[in-house]
Amino acid sequence: MYHGSGMTARWLSLPGVVVALLAATTGAGCVQPTPVERAMALGRQHREEEGVVLLRRELAARPDDLAARRLLIRLLAVSGNLAAAREEVEALAHRLPEGDPSPSIELGHALELAHQFDEALVAYGRAGEIAPASPVGPLEAGRRTARWGEWAASRGFLEEAIRRGAAGADVWHTLGLVRLNLHDLDGAREAYRTGATADPRSFDCWVGLATVALASRDWTGGLAAYDALLRLRPTWGDGELGRAWALAKLGRPVEAARALDHAEELGAQPAAVAKQRALLTAPPSPRSPEPEGG
Repeated sequence: MYHGSGMTARWLSLPGVVVALLAATTGAGCVQPTPVERAMALGRQHREEEGVVLLRRELAARPDDLAARRLLIRLLAVSGNLAAAREEVEALAHRLPEGDPSPSIELGHALELAHQFDEALVAYGRAGEIAPASPVGPLEAGRRTARWGEWAASRGFLEEAIRRGAAGADVWHTLGLVRLNLHDLDGAREAYRTGATADPRSFDCWVGLATVALASRDWTGGLAAYDALLRLRPTWGDGELGRAWALAKLGRPVEAARALDHAEELGAQPAAVAKQRALLTAPPSPRSPEPEGG
């Protein structure tokens, strides 16, 4: 498992890290906010210390409230109390079955919030080692390192997660993005296509397929991807603009002009529409300019 060094990462805001936890632990239609919801609100207001007090009170009454404990770990980390966050990670581990990778993942989140990105990567790697048959550890590591722009590390983690059974269009889309940033067009195409097959309504995977097609000058593939995108979002002007470009490159100028008219009606960028119109009527050039829109 890759652990990396010299990580160049970005600061992650508290809401971005904890919003998935809130969605997973609270139900719709609650009249009274739960302690976790109230602590989340305090975190968003940068009142982390008040959130910590609230969650400690909740855990004193209900020590097995795992959602509260997970959020407490994050609030402690973002407020700079990493030592206390580590203690809560240990307390969480004591309440979970042996071999559960969750505590290491929570430690990774806490270390991210403390800007200790190399250490966070080690924690995510450890999660994969604790549960060697589970995709959870490498999948989380792959998603987080992709967010940091650490493409090589992310690729290794995501491919390991897929070998362990991770699936779904979102997983394949992330891997496609990673491979695209590593200039592996064939690998990116394969990932996006697998994701679109898993979920034909995955807009992101079809956008990825269109991007790869244009980058590799596969105009037929690009047209097919834009057709699929416009079936999903018929009013997407920039999608029609991309479709017009593919039609023009395939030597179908009448259809391309019609697509440009439709793109303009749908609100595509006027400058991009005008540039494509000019290119459509210009004499052939030995060098093709880069596509506009889409």
